[in-house]
Amino acid sequence: MLTSNQMGRMVGLVKSDLMVNTITEFFKMAVIGFEAIAVLVLILGGILAMGKFLRQMLKEPERRHAYRDFRQSFGRSLLLALDLLVAADVILTVTLELSFETLGMLGLLVLIRTFLHLVLELEVTGRWPWQGAHESEAP
Repeated sequence: MLTSNQMGRMVGLVKSDLMVNTITEFFKMAVIGFEAIAVLVLILGGILAMGKFLRQMLKEPERRHAYRDFRQSFGRSLLLALDLLVAADVILTVTLELSFETLGMLGLLVLIRTFLHLVLELEVTGRWPWQGAHESEAP
């Protein structure tokens, strides 16, 4: 037979386990939310960039800048989507049973996405992120 003290400990363990599961499920939903928003950013950014590109192609004086502007507009969407995906990866580390394998895979994924971010930043702005804004762009 269990004493009231032992019963109290068991109830505490069940409540604690329930709270951990609830928090884990919340974090998993947050990861899905960040990933969904990243996909929406890519889709909407692509549509808006393409619309701007087509408008510029119809105007004679703006044609020569249309492709460059398209790449920059869509590149900004890609950068924002990558930032959201890296945030999802960071949240995901909280929800997983971490082993060296899962930690290594997540680390590699974040490393690849960060590298892509740096390359896209260079492509879109023409400079590395740590170089700051050009003097003409400074507020």
